[in-house]
Amino acid sequence: MTAAPEGWRARLETFLAAHAERPHLSGPAKLAWTKSWHAALADAGLAAPNWPREAGGLELGVADQVTYHRMMTEAGAPSHPTPISFIVAPTLIVHGTPAQRERYLRPLLRADELWCQGFSEPGAGSDLTSLTTRADREGDNYRINGQKVWTTGADRADWMFALVRTGPPGPGGAGITYLLIPMSAPGITVRPLRDLTGGTHFAEVFFDDVVVPAANRVGQEGEGWKIARTSLGHERTTAFLSTEYALRRQLRKVTALAVETGAIEDALVRQDLAKAEASLRVLAANASRALTELLGGGDPGPLSSMNRLVRAEFEQQLYRLATRVEGPDAALLGGRWVHGYLMTRASTIGAGTAEIQRNTIGEKVLGLPREPEAQLSTQEYA
Repeated sequence: MTAAPEGWRARLETFLAAHAERPHLSGPAKLAWTKSWHAALADAGLAAPNWPREAGGLELGVADQVTYHRMMTEAGAPSHPTPISFIVAPTLIVHGTPAQRERYLRPLLRADELWCQGFSEPGAGSDLTSLTTRADREGDNYRINGQKVWTTGADRADWMFALVRTGPPGPGGAGITYLLIPMSAPGITVRPLRDLTGGTHFAEVFFDDVVVPAANRVGQEGEGWKIARTSLGHERTTAFLSTEYALRRQLRKVTALAVETGAIEDALVRQDLAKAEASLRVLAANASRALTELLGGGDPGPLSSMNRLVRAEFEQQLYRLATRVEGPDAALLGGRWVHGYLMTRASTIGAGTAEIQRNTIGEKVLGLPREPEAQLSTQEYA
């Protein structure tokens, strides 16, 4: 799988013009159309701006990646059916075997196979190193027992990339292994969870004696936490490039709504719009810094935590402002702004709470003392 970067802008413009139609669909029909759109994008060699060319990407520099995401957002390109797929992909590119890269990357890119992330558990959310889902080695297989929760898209995913415990707890996430689990495996139960909007975007997943080949392990046993940092780093850096443009479109729409309703005459509304613009510019600047660090082989962790925190608070700020601008009938009108307001109540909880991000910033950026870690023994693990 190769793709030459020369002339990529012209090729992308041509593709977007040829695939500009956006039919009004919902449910399975919308999913099928979105999958076909991304399959065509991948077949055109335009689906992975930051992947290396040998993995099927364009291997663009930071500035070109910014341009790519701007073009996609301005064209209203549909999001990948499971954007979380682009968290496991960099991990496979860096840590996967040649056989794993050959098997998983192209179906992932074309949306032929959808993915979900099995990290959070009932007792392990922001503190992922306390996870307890077990994977016991039995010859050439692992036998998995345990539970994951808040798993986005688990009810339609073909695969899960998961962190499981294969050894006793220890410092630095010791004893955790990174596994690729087929969601069709016997012993997996998926139960959708209804959220504030009435939808079921999340699910809890139960593993009862689920057998997975050891060949599905990414990296060495017990080094899953170190490997997962690749996933988390990409989740909180490269994703922000496209997120910035999507949020900017939303901010423009809120500003237009303020003009339409006359709320723009309120000095406090204008002040809040200015604050939102400032937050968005901070988000963009930090995303570029973090991505540059990542592409240079560094660890963008602290910068990623800063962006995660700014983005979460920005989303809440934006939708709170939108419902205020819409006026007292916003709740009765329903629609996108109320839906967004309800969805973003969880922004400061999901993918690492705001408190955890502040701890990381305090320790890694400001140099404050670390919080004392819980002392776990091998007896407790047994």
